[in-house]
Amino acid sequence: MSELYRMIPQVAKILEDKDVLEWTSLFYLSEVKEEIDLVIAQIRREIKENKIESLSYEEVINRITDSLRNRPVYSLRRVINATGTLLHTNLGRAVYSKEMVQNIQNVLVGYNNLEYDLETGKRGSRYAHIDKKMANLIGAEDCLIVNNNAAAVMLTMQAFAFKKEVIVSRGELVEIGGSFRIPDIIEASGAIMKEVGTTNRTHLKDYQKAMNANTGLILKVHPSNFKVEGFTKEATAEELAELDTLLIEDLGSGLLESLDSYGLYERTVQKALKSVDLVTFSGDKLLGGPQVGVIAGKKEYIETLRKHQMTRALRVDKMTIAALEALIRMYLGKVETPFKKMLSASLVELAQKAEQLKSEVAKYNLEVVDTITTVGGGSLPTSKINSIGVTIEGNANKLEEKLRKNHIPIIGRIQDNKFILDMRTLINDDLEVIKDCLNE
Repeated sequence: MSELYRMIPQVAKILEDKDVLEWTSLFYLSEVKEEIDLVIAQIRREIKENKIESLSYEEVINRITDSLRNRPVYSLRRVINATGTLLHTNLGRAVYSKEMVQNIQNVLVGYNNLEYDLETGKRGSRYAHIDKKMANLIGAEDCLIVNNNAAAVMLTMQAFAFKKEVIVSRGELVEIGGSFRIPDIIEASGAIMKEVGTTNRTHLKDYQKAMNANTGLILKVHPSNFKVEGFTKEATAEELAELDTLLIEDLGSGLLESLDSYGLYERTVQKALKSVDLVTFSGDKLLGGPQVGVIAGKKEYIETLRKHQMTRALRVDKMTIAALEALIRMYLGKVETPFKKMLSASLVELAQKAEQLKSEVAKYNLEVVDTITTVGGGSLPTSKINSIGVTIEGNANKLEEKLRKNHIPIIGRIQDNKFILDMRTLINDDLEVIKDCLNE
């Protein structure tokens, strides 16, 4: 064992090796050294566990260069979503359109008029680029964009119910994801949460009974990431609008165009705006755009929010504004977002993709299968969308790992001990990448 340890070269010597040095054209020296340290640590563990009987300088160098070959230059990078989940929270949710990417590039390659009024030559507001356009698109009096929907909810709570009571149904105290919960957001805002009703049944009279001189607002939370069925009852936003207090509805997903034709039923932003004072929703879910929180509704309340000190801490940057402005123009021009294109793809189209992949892959046996997918991203929790996929013959767990560790990671799913690549979420040249990877 001691002899094996002595066979491990010094890091300084390894860094002088020509096969290692050539990797400094791709990685910084500190990154190459980090990879060397990781490989050496692994070799030491293997020696300690008696997994190595002999070791040479060449073997050490080969292991280091293999490790560098498999090291990604960037941590955040493109992956192929073959899971079938359209708004996959772990895989970045909504895909940007080419129009959004192009506008981001146009704005970011140089300086821009983020807070400069080109008409007057004076300081301008970043909100002027998108707030009015979004308000016009959804039919609201006014609008404010912040960095995500949790921020939108917290800002409204802090602005209108600081040290006051927020009345909310027990059945709507949802967990948004990543352990972010409505009760925690209300508490962080400095408001006092007042629960009414029960988990499955809350009546209008429950809200009426809870109202008092210290009531700040009523919060209506749309259960976009779960569904309660059976013996249930809720007071609708339309009913709550009759009560004499500020009413805010957190829609979460933010649907602008009905999906009824797909058998998917979700409350739209426009419908909510008819009943409540303010609506909050996400930009990177059903809206199909960048991560933002949209607060829309009556102008007097939006003006209060715009002047609030916390708004500066929650504001969006130039890249997000560029993406969102392009998205708004897509809606105005009736151009489908990538999310909508994936959702509307026919089974015939998806079957053609699957058959093409099957015919062009020689190394593995592929079988075309019917699948069921979902919207995902905390939206339409009971959604079931018919789709087409391919199963790959072989050990499902090994296939999953092998494809996940491809130079462009390919993420599928395992179901009934079979590894499945779903066609519905494949875009651009994804099919070609998968074909090349399998054939290699």
